[in-house]
Amino acid sequence: MADGLHFESIYDLAARIERRDLSPVELMEACYARIDALDPALHAFIQLTRERALAEARAAELTIAAGNYRGPLHGIPYVAKDLYDVAGQATRAGCRLLADNVASADAHVIARLRDAGMVLLGKTHTVQFAFGGVGINHDEGTPHNPWSSVPFAPGGSSSGTAVAVSSGLAPVGLGTDTGGSVRIPASLCGIAGLKTTVGRVSRSGVYPLSGTLDSVGPLARTVADCALVYGALQGADPSGDASTATQAPHDVLSHLEKGVEGLRLAFAETAFWDDADEAVIGAVRATGGVFEQLGAHVTSVPFAQAGQVAGGEQERHRALFVAAEACAFNRRMLDEHFDALDPPVANRMINGRTMTGPEYYQTQLDWARLREGALTAFGDIDALIVPTCPITARSIQAIDETPETYAAHNAKYLRNTAIGNMLNLCGVSVPCGFDGAGMPIGMTIYARPFQEEVALRVAHAYERASEWHTHRPDLSWIG
Repeated sequence: MADGLHFESIYDLAARIERRDLSPVELMEACYARIDALDPALHAFIQLTRERALAEARAAELTIAAGNYRGPLHGIPYVAKDLYDVAGQATRAGCRLLADNVASADAHVIARLRDAGMVLLGKTHTVQFAFGGVGINHDEGTPHNPWSSVPFAPGGSSSGTAVAVSSGLAPVGLGTDTGGSVRIPASLCGIAGLKTTVGRVSRSGVYPLSGTLDSVGPLARTVADCALVYGALQGADPSGDASTATQAPHDVLSHLEKGVEGLRLAFAETAFWDDADEAVIGAVRATGGVFEQLGAHVTSVPFAQAGQVAGGEQERHRALFVAAEACAFNRRMLDEHFDALDPPVANRMINGRTMTGPEYYQTQLDWARLREGALTAFGDIDALIVPTCPITARSIQAIDETPETYAAHNAKYLRNTAIGNMLNLCGVSVPCGFDGAGMPIGMTIYARPFQEEVALRVAHAYERASEWHTHRPDLSWIG
């Protein structure tokens, strides 16, 4: 298979499969050939599911040959972050101590993708317990950002999924996002990533970090591919995840090609740009001209709520809130194996025990007030434009030099994305440039809660009018 095919979109691959120019088995085998050649250096995967993939690819091939083509996901390979339960496989959540945590059934969304005819290639590395924005895992190893020959941060915590998709090992993958864990690695690895509103997609069978903030979302090479997979993921699962009980599925694909003419877009000015790289500021600001050429009205809004949740007491409470919920789920690991855990993760997580009950409850009240204020601040604006991360990928050596440098980088990568989680917005990160070192820059389109169709529509319009998503990492450094 030509190398270029590994970077084709789901839609292009699906067209080949539907025409019978490419079989699901051939595509699956080509993916594994590339994984075998490149992943020893990239370290994206923790487990490969070859037997399952072969069975699913053969089933797809036979079903399609019989005239029962299910649609553009039928026969398409994907990967899943190692927080997702896969029947017969360990859900390790980035921790060697969970090597025997074998799942008895598929997570709800894994089952949905299986029913759509997709082919699971394997499970990808994550930050331990998904608790970190840099993407480093001192326990099971850190995936290698493919845009640099020396180890650079891949972004976390969906690090392995982003590296696999960016490197052409798989066309799409699943991540989770609690404070930016889909959007940060998407931005740092030069691909698209969708952060869904809590309640849109079931988290049943997904190893939790924060039951309040966790969300499920896809990472792919194009926004349209994210939208396509999101369409299969969404839907009510009241018995598995009560947060989804009131949200009916919505049609995002019919909105995707509507463009942005007449839409009101705004740069959100408060907090998002503070201490950002000049290259990031320039690249994201330049997107305004593209949107204006496409017929959108582009302006700026203060969006004060961003400043109210970034830094200070609210940011401290966010970190403690997530840590407190993570402590509750990982209590046994912290009590019995603290010294064996990844130190930056364990030390941050254990701080959750210092949060009092009144502080926990007051934080929920504060967020409800801030979320109401954010909706008011949107006014007549359809979507906000912000940098996904204020800085681009940095070398692992520089980040991991001391506990203080790790903490500073982690906080900076999480800042802009965590604002979206705290305010319950949905958002899409899409590539919009490169810095002087050739590392990708991402822009996030934020929309109101449960308006994924708006965020995807705006991001898709920009992507179609630009070329950044067509760039590929030079992997010649892999011998």
